[in-house]
Amino acid sequence: MSNYLTKRILDFCLLIPIFCLSFLPIIFISIFIAISSSGPIIHWSKRIGRNNKVFLMPKFRTMSINTPDVATHLLEDKNYITSVGKILRRMSLDELPQLYSILKGDMTFVGPRPALHNQIDLINQRTKLNVHLLIPGLTGLAQINGRDEIEINEKVMLDYQYAKNNSVFIDIKIILLTLKKVFKMKDISH
Repeated sequence: MSNYLTKRILDFCLLIPIFCLSFLPIIFISIFIAISSSGPIIHWSKRIGRNNKVFLMPKFRTMSINTPDVATHLLEDKNYITSVGKILRRMSLDELPQLYSILKGDMTFVGPRPALHNQIDLINQRTKLNVHLLIPGLTGLAQINGRDEIEINEKVMLDYQYAKNNSVFIDIKIILLTLKKVFKMKDISH
């Protein structure tokens, strides 16, 4: 069985129970976002997918609608993040709508996080190392090794390491370590 097919089977085995468990939280989060700030509930972010193709990735909107289109760590004014957004980001709940991207096949549970369309340095470094051939993931080696706290060069090397060695067993290990990080709310700077 091909690695792609194996990953899709793992994705669907995880999608069904995760969606069932997250259905009510998704409803409540949507209500809180709608009540707390103006704008859409879902933010569709232009991201770079497999083979450097752009796709739209959904996230719960955690920022005001006039926020500049840059990576969050590059925002000089952190006041763009809404009060509900701070909580969602801290608990990584803003990522729940990405289950749709996994269902659609634009993403998988484990792989390099999809770059923003304007993160040219990250895109170029990944392309040089053929990381762009992978389907981007909800989590990956960078997320369990520092997430927001590590530099782009280090993230790319972790992505490259994953590209060379990925397997179902490594994916399961990364998923379990991600859950541990999320529950501890570690390595989230914004």
